[in-house]
Amino acid sequence: MGEGGRRPDPSPPVAAAAPAARSPVEEPASPAGPEPVAPAAPAVPAGPSNQPAPATRRPEAASSSQVPGVPQLLSRPAEPGRTDARPRAQTRLPEPQRGEPRPRSAGPERVEGRYRGGAPARPNGAEAAGPGRPGNGWQRGTAAGHRPGVVARWEAREGGFQVPAAMPAEPAASGERPGLYPAAHPVAEGVQPGAGGPGQGTYGAVAEPGVDTVLPGAPGAPAAGPGGAGSAGGEAASRGGRPQGPGRVRQGNGGRPDIREMEQMPLKELYALARQLEIPYYSSMRKQELIFEIAKARTEKDGLLWAEGLLDIMPEGFGFLRPVNYLPSKEDIYVSPSQIRRFDLRPGDMVSGQARPPKDNERYFALLRVEAVNGVDAELARDRLHFEGLTPIFPNERLTLETPNGSIAQRLIDLVAPIGKGQRGLIVAPPKAGKTILLKQIANGIAFNYPDVALMVVLIDERPEEVTDMERSVRGEVLSSTFDQTPENHVKLADMVLERAKRLVEHGRDVVILLDSLTRLTRAHNLVTPPSGRTLSGGLDPAAFYKPKRFFGAARNIEEGGSLTIIATALIDTGSKMDDVIYEEFKGTGNMELHLDRRLAERRIFPAIDIKRSGTRREELLLSKDEQEIMWALRRSMGDRDPADILEKLIERMRKTRSNAEFIAQIKEHRS
Repeated sequence: MGEGGRRPDPSPPVAAAAPAARSPVEEPASPAGPEPVAPAAPAVPAGPSNQPAPATRRPEAASSSQVPGVPQLLSRPAEPGRTDARPRAQTRLPEPQRGEPRPRSAGPERVEGRYRGGAPARPNGAEAAGPGRPGNGWQRGTAAGHRPGVVARWEAREGGFQVPAAMPAEPAASGERPGLYPAAHPVAEGVQPGAGGPGQGTYGAVAEPGVDTVLPGAPGAPAAGPGGAGSAGGEAASRGGRPQGPGRVRQGNGGRPDIREMEQMPLKELYALARQLEIPYYSSMRKQELIFEIAKARTEKDGLLWAEGLLDIMPEGFGFLRPVNYLPSKEDIYVSPSQIRRFDLRPGDMVSGQARPPKDNERYFALLRVEAVNGVDAELARDRLHFEGLTPIFPNERLTLETPNGSIAQRLIDLVAPIGKGQRGLIVAPPKAGKTILLKQIANGIAFNYPDVALMVVLIDERPEEVTDMERSVRGEVLSSTFDQTPENHVKLADMVLERAKRLVEHGRDVVILLDSLTRLTRAHNLVTPPSGRTLSGGLDPAAFYKPKRFFGAARNIEEGGSLTIIATALIDTGSKMDDVIYEEFKGTGNMELHLDRRLAERRIFPAIDIKRSGTRREELLLSKDEQEIMWALRRSMGDRDPADILEKLIERMRKTRSNAEFIAQIKEHRS
């Protein structure tokens, strides 16, 4: 020490070519070796009476500016009565020579009782704690046992060191003062806080050019953080970084299997796919199980599954895509609540997108990204109106059922009870009157003349063979819940069909639903509805009518565009009082009724349509002037005559013509 207790300034650094003139502050030869201690400056215990030591500087590669936070840590005012003491902030170490950056040491380097360089190593518990002291305190509440690397990221983010709450009272047994900060991993030069290096994030997700990317919000994708695209920081996602979870998607749409497409394939083709994908025991699986295994195997081999299904939203907020008959199944695809809120998805939306296979503890596929909603872009689907806010009007556009070489039933319905877009029609039929055949002919006429109309045939509580026959003869979507299934299935299918139709109408589409039958749907609701304490004649609960009326009442023509047409059947003369009560409840709700007569069917007169009791409200909006005059004249001429004789003569005259236009022209010519 110099005169008056003042330490001499440290000598300037010496070039690496002259090792003999080694400075007391020179870095050790090995970064991992023990730190040399200057003999002229032994360790001085911390205390208020200690004289300040020369300030040290954090080495930098190309900058001589002091590290932020060091002057605030080491600067102290001169003690009273001492005139030779200078503030610590004015004491500077000589600049290191350019081109020779000092290597970073693994531990702290002591310079005259102080530490310099990178953040010193965190002391152990026994080393940090002095007599009667639990250890070093931290102003920000940093725990002494936290994992290494946390403070390094904090220092890079905050731009400075933390100031300890207190210094240890006594030096450690090794003669060195415990470090003030935990060990820090070296921070790369030029890396911004929270940003990954070139193609690398904080968690080491190294990018590979041309490799699949991670989707924001996908399961397994990093959450958003301060560094940019997710907590991985930087631009790892935009540069093609490989995610560490299942959120990988293959660019393009090629190679994605489609569950709905495989549903239409015969078992022979599915077996061929199973052999190609080496699926064991495929011959013992049912068709639905085999489709699930094929989809899973192709997903693992070719990329993500291209999933499509009808959205069913649960009360908890999440949803499922129903790819099989609109009903719950093993092939359902999970949709997260965030995706439902982001795209304003609603029950009944046909959602298409990319999905991933289930993990070990999951049961369902999970939707990663929504690509399309009801056949349009997902972003465009957010601007649609709600069905309840659309304006209903009377049907004013006709749905012509007549086809070339078609049946007489189609032509007769066009004249007696015409159907318009948005019609709410009821076919009242006793057993064995031909209502199923009539529904089939109506469906074929609409599918032939209006291919752009969305046609759905819904069979509730029907026989399985009727379902097969309808699927083979109708060019439309046939949805069924047969009589051997539970009433809950009947109700769920009807609800999903209605929601699906509403979503299509919101997009301006024309939808036609043919329901067989409304009576059996009401019976199913009577079984699943909680009892209200009141009972109508026949054992019906009044609360059981709410949802069937909601279904039937949804039919309407929309002024803003689009329409929903529902033609439902109602059973009468079945011997059940309940069926008669159900018909009476729905009798005045429709705007078109078509009555079938059992006596005509017993005489083998088909179609067995009762012309007197059948008709359409506001039919003048649908019929031409000539058709209206002919039909009014026919009804006036019927009087008290037998309906069977009138129908038989009318059918005979219609068979002599090839179309309704020719039939009307022939009658006009005969009258004139």
